[in-house]
Amino acid sequence: MHFPLRLGTRGSPLALAQARLVAEALRAAHGWGEETVEIVPITTSGDRIQDRPLAEVGGKALWTKELDRCLLDRRTDLSVHSMKDVETLRPEALIIAAMLPRADPRDRLVGADTLQALPQGARVGTSSPRRRAQLLARRPDLAVLTMRGNVQTRLAKLERGEADATLLAAAGLDRIGLGDVGTAVEDMLPAPAQGAVGIEVAADRPELRQLVEAIDHRPTSRCVAAERAFLAAIGGDCRSAVAAHAVIDGEGVRLRAEILDPDGAEVRSGEDADPEALARRLLAMASPALRAMFAP
Repeated sequence: MHFPLRLGTRGSPLALAQARLVAEALRAAHGWGEETVEIVPITTSGDRIQDRPLAEVGGKALWTKELDRCLLDRRTDLSVHSMKDVETLRPEALIIAAMLPRADPRDRLVGADTLQALPQGARVGTSSPRRRAQLLARRPDLAVLTMRGNVQTRLAKLERGEADATLLAAAGLDRIGLGDVGTAVEDMLPAPAQGAVGIEVAADRPELRQLVEAIDHRPTSRCVAAERAFLAAIGGDCRSAVAAHAVIDGEGVRLRAEILDPDGAEVRSGEDADPEALARRLLAMASPALRAMFAP
């Protein structure tokens, strides 16, 4: 093993904070010194393209393809990902070897204490099809505007008055020291894998994979695997309004999920221990128009 290990990550403040958490976990698990892990910021297409929704310009791969190439070319040894931004189907040459303990998976509303407190016709900024649909299912009067960018960028847009409110992941706010910003929205299921940080390695480096597996938080890995299995079974992509959250339940996992049409007029939700069974049931419950938005 050659040191320092190079951790590839996006260059946003949140991504760098998550990479530091991974570096600290590796050093603690193996008794390594500070010099053994190097963080390598990589600019992704998703960081460069800020004026359009992801669905219009390539989807979640915009967050991962540059990191993947660096990993496969041995320019980095590990990639650190926000798991909610990772495509459901990954290259066979790469393996998610570990996940850190999951942080708060909920969304936080910034700009008002509750959704009900927003005035009639309030402008809410988000680029997430899930958040848009969930907002409109609860408040069809809201004007949902496209708002992209990292956490600080979106908060700045809110400060400038470009929207009245926005939704941000509680985990991201907590990790960059903004735990006092916003109010948790208790009744909205999060995106699959929200709040989870994954560490990816090349499949042909088993010795490195073994080192990384030492920091795996198994309950998080099991829950995220269930959520991603549901996403794969339902046929969801970056255009889909889909939410899922799993928790450990005894020896198994209990998964809650929902699918929505873009305007929140139809919502189908359920709970099951089997992600594929739950996906089949929700699709069977859905109208033909909603079912057509998914491709299992």
